[in-house]
Amino acid sequence: MPHVITQSCCNDASCVYACPVNCIHPTPDEPGFATAEMLHIDPIACVDCGACVRACPVGAILPDTRLDSQQLPFVEINASHYPDRPADEKLPPTSKLAPVIPAAQVHVRRQPLTVAVVGSGPAAMYAADELLLQPGVQVNVFEKLPTPYGLVRAGVAPDHQNTKRVTQLFDRVASHRRFRFYLNVEVGKQLSHADLLGHHHAVVYAVGAPDDRRLNIEGMGLPGTGTATQMVAWINGHPDFADLPVDLGHERVVIIGNGNVALDVARLLTAAPGDLARTDIADHALHALRASGVREVVIAARRGPAHSAFTLPELIGLAGASDLVLDADDHRRVLGELATVSGSLAKQKLEILAGLGDDSTTPSRPRIRLAYQLTPKRILGQQRATGVEFSVTGTDETLRLDAGLVLTSIGYRGKLIRDLPFDEARAVVPNDEGRVIDPVAGQPIPGAYVAGWIKRGPTGFIGTNKSCSFQTVQALVADFNAGRLADPLAKPGALAKLVRERQPHAIDSAGWRAIDAAEIARGSGQGRPRNKFTDVADMLAAAAEAPQAWSARGLLAGILGR
Repeated sequence: MPHVITQSCCNDASCVYACPVNCIHPTPDEPGFATAEMLHIDPIACVDCGACVRACPVGAILPDTRLDSQQLPFVEINASHYPDRPADEKLPPTSKLAPVIPAAQVHVRRQPLTVAVVGSGPAAMYAADELLLQPGVQVNVFEKLPTPYGLVRAGVAPDHQNTKRVTQLFDRVASHRRFRFYLNVEVGKQLSHADLLGHHHAVVYAVGAPDDRRLNIEGMGLPGTGTATQMVAWINGHPDFADLPVDLGHERVVIIGNGNVALDVARLLTAAPGDLARTDIADHALHALRASGVREVVIAARRGPAHSAFTLPELIGLAGASDLVLDADDHRRVLGELATVSGSLAKQKLEILAGLGDDSTTPSRPRIRLAYQLTPKRILGQQRATGVEFSVTGTDETLRLDAGLVLTSIGYRGKLIRDLPFDEARAVVPNDEGRVIDPVAGQPIPGAYVAGWIKRGPTGFIGTNKSCSFQTVQALVADFNAGRLADPLAKPGALAKLVRERQPHAIDSAGWRAIDAAEIARGSGQGRPRNKFTDVADMLAAAAEAPQAWSARGLLAGILGR
């Protein structure tokens, strides 16, 4: 009964380190890890000990006897990663090709290591987790929103609840006695980099890539245009996007770009609202989807099927959950590429695409159509978007698709952080293994570090940030041990006072726990994991009910004018 890794794999490699027989690959020290769409369990080497199941933060690993019909393809996907060999050939239980690197030891100094982490998404929380393994280290996490966890809360689709289970790991990190949240505090606005260094030995910026890459064609910016990431944030109840003007009154939506976010949006726009009502989708989005007139979502890509940007696990999930079709031309493209493609991953995707239905029949429910070889030329419409004009890639032929909503999904982009250098071309902070580098001097800037997308660009998955943050923390601790980090000048306890002066509405860990409990309570009576607050004032009101919350009733009175 070998275990199998399924669709919700987050790639954080906890399973790799838990496995006693080295049967999960690629490992973080193997070349393919950074670009792997998922990890794979070797069905022959697996000894069914269940260690990987206990280590997985997102519930992605199951015995092969417990897979449902939609998960069965993952049996072959896991096995296909490994070469053929006799079924009775087992790796010895002592085999361990990717041992855990021992954590660096903090040398005894006048002051214990104190680190500020800016951001609270996966990279930030994995960095905090690694830091708290060190004896005596204090970690303070700063987040501009009243709620933590970044894209896990606001970017993971609400029907992917298994993926969101990684927040249980983050909750455990946040409950550590040497961890503190400073939520609803914006670094660069209420606190500066110099402020943080005055109270910490080092600052780790793990702020992600918050901007969308924009498509520079005529008509973008008209009402009825936007980005898929904005749509996901709106669906998830992000307070900055709760009032996004979303019109679902038209029959067709076009999404330009075919990565995983595009698939998420298409799936949500065509899903049965009753199914979504059992998730943590925002109330305003659920209401809009119940009244939606959308009958088709077209996902348009410039290149051919073999170059599809979505991952194989997401394609399998979409094909199992949605009415997914191709037109006749794209079916021919798939079959043509399938005959010539090299590479097992692209072949597996093409085989699934080849088995999809066509768009010639009248759908009984809203459907998703994958479209290829379409290069967007302009958005049609005068007062609002009415469609998209494409050129057929590599030809002079044009094609028009009517649509009442046009979304782009062509990636994320990092943005400038105040007081740090920035590489405009790559949209990252220049760094060497996480150490921020002064591009003029070519030397590290003492006390400044980066992790996650702002360090490496928007690549990888939630769990990829674990190894990325580990590398940064290793560099930071090495610098601390070598005496390269100045001790903070401020006295212990001064930070909380400074934060209260600069941001009276700051929320601490107790305040977040109160918000979390209130959302779960709101959802429990509706059969939902939680019902999110989408307004900052409501979040502050919930936080004010926490015992010993800094701002208590005072911050609520300030918001409400009492």
